[in-house]
Amino acid sequence: MFLNLSQHDTLAIAAVNEDGRELRYGELLDLAQQLANCLPARSLVFSFCENTMGSLIGYVSFLTHDIVPLMLDKDLDPALCDQLITTYRPGYLWRPFGVHGPCHDALFTVGNYELVPTGLEHYPLHPDLALLVSTSGSTGSPRLVRQSYRNILSNACSIAEYLGISSQERPVLNLPMNYVYGMSIINSHLLKGATLLLTTRSIMQREFWSFIKEYEASSLAGVPYTYEMLKKLRFMTMKLPALKTLTQAGGKLLPELHGEFARYAQDTGRDFIVMYGAAEATSRMGYLPPDKALEKCGSMGIPIPGGRFDIIDENGDSVERDNYVGELVYYGDNVALGYAECGADLQQGDEHGGRLNTGDMVKRDKDGYYYVVGRKKRFLKIFGNRVGLDEVELMIRGAFPTLDCACGGTDDRLYIFITDDAFSEQIKQFIALKTQLNHTAFRVKVLPLLPQNNVGKILYAKLEAYYDPL
Repeated sequence: MFLNLSQHDTLAIAAVNEDGRELRYGELLDLAQQLANCLPARSLVFSFCENTMGSLIGYVSFLTHDIVPLMLDKDLDPALCDQLITTYRPGYLWRPFGVHGPCHDALFTVGNYELVPTGLEHYPLHPDLALLVSTSGSTGSPRLVRQSYRNILSNACSIAEYLGISSQERPVLNLPMNYVYGMSIINSHLLKGATLLLTTRSIMQREFWSFIKEYEASSLAGVPYTYEMLKKLRFMTMKLPALKTLTQAGGKLLPELHGEFARYAQDTGRDFIVMYGAAEATSRMGYLPPDKALEKCGSMGIPIPGGRFDIIDENGDSVERDNYVGELVYYGDNVALGYAECGADLQQGDEHGGRLNTGDMVKRDKDGYYYVVGRKKRFLKIFGNRVGLDEVELMIRGAFPTLDCACGGTDDRLYIFITDDAFSEQIKQFIALKTQLNHTAFRVKVLPLLPQNNVGKILYAKLEAYYDPL
C-alpha cells in the first residue's frame, strides 16, 4: 500500500483542519477506498487542490488505488485548465464544489469535494506512472513531470530519515498541496504516522498563528518569500514552544537571512534546515544538516540519503576539484520518469534512468558542501563578460533589503526590475560598481508588482514582455 499507511494505528490522527476536525488513519483509508470504488483502476484524474480534508483524501485515494492524479491548484486559470483538459483528456475531476465547470451528477462527495466524470477517454498510462505535477516554472504551459511510485516512496523515506520524523510530529501544511514541497511534507509525515495540520490561511493572517499555537505545530516550512515575510512579522519574537523545526526550500535564501534564522534556531534549541530540490527529482535532492546551518551559511548542503551529486564541465566531464563552478548532476531513485507535453507521453517509461542534469550551476567546498551559484540558463554575456542573473539579484537584495527586485535580459543587455522608482539611479550605480561593467548595459524597469506564482517564485518569462524592442 502507498506509504504503508495500513501499518499505522487506525485511531491515530492523520490530519486536523482549521475547524478542529480530526481525521484518523482508519477513517482516511476507509474514505479513500470509498472514493476509489467509484473509479476504474488506472484512471486519469485532475485533482484541484487546496489544503483541506477532501483534497487530502483524494490524494491518498488515488495513490493508494492505482489511479493517476494531475495535481493542480484549485484557483488555476480557467483558460489553462481548458488547455490541460484538451491536451490530456482526464476521465474525472476531483474538485471543491463548483470549481472549473458546471456540476454534473457527482459520483462521490466528501467534505466540500466532489468527483465529477468528464466523459473523456484518457490516453494509455504507463504502469509505473503514479502522479503528474506541473514544473515550477511552467505555470503557462501544459508541460508536466511524470513521477513513479518508486520515486515518491524513495524520496519520502529519505526525507523522513534526514529530518528524523516520528509519529509525534505535527507539521503545519501551509504550502500548496499541488506544489512538490507541500507534497513532500504530506508523504514523509504520513509515512511515519504523524499528524498533518491543514490550513488554507497564509502566514500573514492572524488566524494562521492562532491555529498553529492551538494545535501545537512542531514544524513550519517555507520558500524564500516565506522567510522574508516571517522576518517582517517579527517571527523570532513569537512564543511558539511546540515549534521545533524550520525547513526552507524552493530557491536560494539570502545569506543574511539564512544566517539570521540559523542563529535564531541555535539560540532557541531548534533546527533550521535548508534544502534543495525540484519536481524532476520528486521533491528533494539535498539538505544542510542543522548543526552546519551557521558554519555553512549559504550552502544547500549535501545529497539526501540514497542520492549522489556530481559536477560536470561544459563537455559533460566530471570535475572533482574544490570550488569549480559547473552544472550539478543528481543520481537517485527519486529522479522522475521524465516530462509529458502531450497525452501520448503518458505511456512513456523511465527516460532519465535515475540521472538528472539539474541546470543549476554550483560549486563544492573542501568539506563536500554544495553552493548554488545560479541557473545554467540564467547567465548573460555582457560585453564579453559572463554575468549571473541570480548573483546580481542576490547582490541587490543584500544591499537594498526592503526592495523587491528581479533580473532578466539578453546578451549585452541586463534588465533590473524593481518596484520603487526612488532606487533606480542607486541601483544602476551599485551594479556598475559591483560588476565593473559600463552602465549602458543596464536597464532599470519599475513595475507596480513583480509577477509571482502562488508560492512567491518570480515568473521570469512574464518579465520578457517589458524588454526593449530590438
